[in-house]
This record gives sequence, structure tokens and C-alpha cells, in this order.
Amino acid sequence: MSTYNNNLSWRYATKKFDTTKIVSNNDLETLKESIQLTASSYGLQPYRVIIVSDEKTKEKLKAAAYNQPQLADASHIVVFASINDVNDSHVDTYMNEISKTRGVSNADLEGFSGVIKGTLASLSVEMKNVWAAKQTYIALGNLLAAAADLKIDSCPMEGFEPEKFAEILGLKEKGLTPTVIAPIGYRAEEDPTQHYEKVRKPADELFISI
Repeated sequence: MSTYNNNLSWRYATKKFDTTKIVSNNDLETLKESIQLTASSYGLQPYRVIIVSDEKTKEKLKAAAYNQPQLADASHIVVFASINDVNDSHVDTYMNEISKTRGVSNADLEGFSGVIKGTLASLSVEMKNVWAAKQTYIALGNLLAAAADLKIDSCPMEGFEPEKFAEILGLKEKGLTPTVIAPIGYRAEEDPTQHYEKVRKPADELFISI
């Protein structure tokens, strides 16, 4: 088994974090870069990522996540929030970034820009929001794998109240909706879940070769 797969086998959805251990700034920057490098539809990245370490805010978020202890005990909480109603202005901002990064004129990007804008125009606001939310899960997967590579524990969670999270974090006025969260930190020695055997579908039930 490769080192990468060994690390994935090592990770689990941590239920109890060690409150005395904090993710270092260097490791946090590595995790942020892994999220930044995540693939997304058209490369548009229709989301923002909020990283919470403030203890008072973590306690508020815990209350909005059915008092699950990971929210307060973890070193940081990573909140993925999709952009509401992605529109032409978001595409234009992306085109400007491409132009600046690759040295391509905006005129040369009109075709690509038109494709994205046309696709978005064909979707209802609800459909666009679902599409944007799906992109956050790709970023979440990258975070979990990168954290495992650094031997940092994590726990992907959907069990929270998005509206309350948005209110606590001031996301409504930013046009963002929290979609999925991941407390990160280091497992507590007394967390029994770490000793459970990982259960996954057998390969012959999961994969179909054609």
C-alpha cells in the first residue's frame, strides 16, 4: 500500500479531540494551500472557506451544531460556504485572474467566459446553488487527505444549522451559505473510535470495470 493510502487508512472521523494540541501555523498554511489547489468546475471555485480558531466563536458554533463536542475541542473549524447565485461578475473576476496569471488578454478569453456565463444562465438560482454547494465537497475531500498526510485529524460534518452558522460568522451579508464543516486537530488518546477497523465496500462491490 502506498504512503498516501496508508495515511487515508490512518484517518477516521475523529469524535474526541485533544484540547491541548493546536495545529501549527505552518501546517495550517499547507492545508489552506491544498484547499486552494482543489479542482472545481471550470476552475471557478464558487465558495469561500472560513477557518475558525477563536474559542468564543467555536462555542457559539458548537451550540449551532447540536452541541457536538468536536466543535469546541478541535484546534480549528473549517467551514466551507458556497456562493449564492453565482453570476457574471464572478465569472469576470475569474477571467481577470486568468488574464493576470497567464498573460492572456481578456479578449482571448471571451469564448471561455461565454461558455461559463451561458451555462449559468441556463440554470435556476436553486440549481446554481446546488451546483456551487457540490464544489465545496471536492475541496473538503482534498482537506481530509492533506490533513491525513500531515497526521492531522479531522471530522467532516453536515450535522449543523446552516442559518445559525451564517448568522454567527456574518456570512449572509457576504452572500454565502455554509454547506459542510470539518473540525481539525489531534485525536484524544481516550477516543475509542480511533481503534475501530475501517469499514468500506469490498472492491468488487464498489468498482465496475467495462
